[in-house]
Amino acid sequence: MKYLLAIDQGTSSSRAVIYNENFEVVGVGQEEFPQHFPQPGWVEHSLDEIWNSVSSSVRTALDVAKQKESSFSPHLIAAIGITNQRETFGLWDRTTGKPAARAIVWQCRRSQKICEALRKTAAGKELKKITGLVLDPYFSGTKLRWLLESDAKIARAAKGGELCFGTMDTYLVYKLSGGQAHVTDTSNASRTMLMDLRRREWSPAALRTLKVPKEILPQILASDALFAKTQGLKFLPDGIPVHGVLGDQQSALFGQACFARGEAKITYGTGAFMLVNSGSKPKPSKTGVSTVAWTLGKQSTYAVEASVFIAGAAVQWLRDGMQMIAKSSDIEQLAASVPSSEGVFFVPALTGLGSPYWAPSAKGLIGGLTRGSTKANLARACLEGIAHSVGDVFESLMKDASVKAKSVRVDGGASRNGLMMQYQADILRCRIERPADVETTVRGAAYVAALGVGLVKNLAELSKLAALDKSFAPEMPAREASQRKATWTKRVKASIALG
Repeated sequence: MKYLLAIDQGTSSSRAVIYNENFEVVGVGQEEFPQHFPQPGWVEHSLDEIWNSVSSSVRTALDVAKQKESSFSPHLIAAIGITNQRETFGLWDRTTGKPAARAIVWQCRRSQKICEALRKTAAGKELKKITGLVLDPYFSGTKLRWLLESDAKIARAAKGGELCFGTMDTYLVYKLSGGQAHVTDTSNASRTMLMDLRRREWSPAALRTLKVPKEILPQILASDALFAKTQGLKFLPDGIPVHGVLGDQQSALFGQACFARGEAKITYGTGAFMLVNSGSKPKPSKTGVSTVAWTLGKQSTYAVEASVFIAGAAVQWLRDGMQMIAKSSDIEQLAASVPSSEGVFFVPALTGLGSPYWAPSAKGLIGGLTRGSTKANLARACLEGIAHSVGDVFESLMKDASVKAKSVRVDGGASRNGLMMQYQADILRCRIERPADVETTVRGAAYVAALGVGLVKNLAELSKLAALDKSFAPEMPAREASQRKATWTKRVKASIALG
């Protein structure tokens, strides 16, 4: 029996999952790590804390696998797959691996002024044509420029080639390889605002506009390439190939077996991310962005994507900030304890608004309160707000992809919330399909690693592995759904006005 180790380095936690060659889970480890908020609107991670959470998660997964299967050994791991939070990036010393600064997280808004200034220039406007992305702090490039302009010491070291730049996949491969590999894949590179989307290589024009020295950039590889082999780790033997890398949302699309043009998925994590497979050529998106979905060998598949910045994070805020619930999963029972939100609404723009508004200064908004309003009404309003946020981008993103969906696949922790999934089906007016394993992000990393190392021959084999748990068909009358969407649009406009 051969095994696969899949590492999912997320925004709030890192997870490791060990699959056997039948893609059955035999070991899981997960560990949260701290979030750092040095200023309002700024979000940072410690690279050291991320690595500690990854190594701890892998150790736990190995221990669980050993307990579950007596024949298991780390020496039987055929390949490692990595999926990761995408736009978050770090800089570290090329020789020692010591971080030059904290990682700047995708949620961070510190480069907003840079984006505003670039939107007024011809070079800034050209960036969307080159990269497929919109000028927003969400993407790595403008925040990297901010960091290089804000710290003269870092800028000198970067220009001298002393530092490595990388999204979290790059950092993990560097660490797993004992500092021998500085690489990334096309799906992650396409999120930096530094890559030419069609050529799938670093864009000289983008580097000039964002004032980024090429010396710090990793080599771009196909998603199923051999990225490195493990070296010098205490918890894994040397020589295990890292044979698959995908950004988290592309990995979820892959894990859902959305291999055909027009197939779509929504992942409900910290944010909510909708991707539609747009085929073998990049397709411009008016609603969201165009991105590389994956590259297998020399062939790339593209996607159009819309990003809702706050989804599960809104539930976390009710849990941690408002202390309304003890754990995130409690929200469904609380929300279901009342028949409706009784007019209470929640626009969860806690870090601005992404697609289709791209309003980074928008503010979260709670309203419709009366003396009779309860926390249960707010809980229900929170779930409805997340569903409406996804609904804002659904139809227009499908138009961008030139397809009409009769169904959409969902995954991520919040997709387990049946109440929200039913409301989502009502708002989208299409069938929602939830797989038996909603953790498709990490499963996608295992799939691409299996392809890379030859445990799976082709995509057709992977398609056969999909298992449906439940589907949700629209139940709300179409007229009522339309009225609710119109009211929601007015509330979003008020949220933007507050910014």
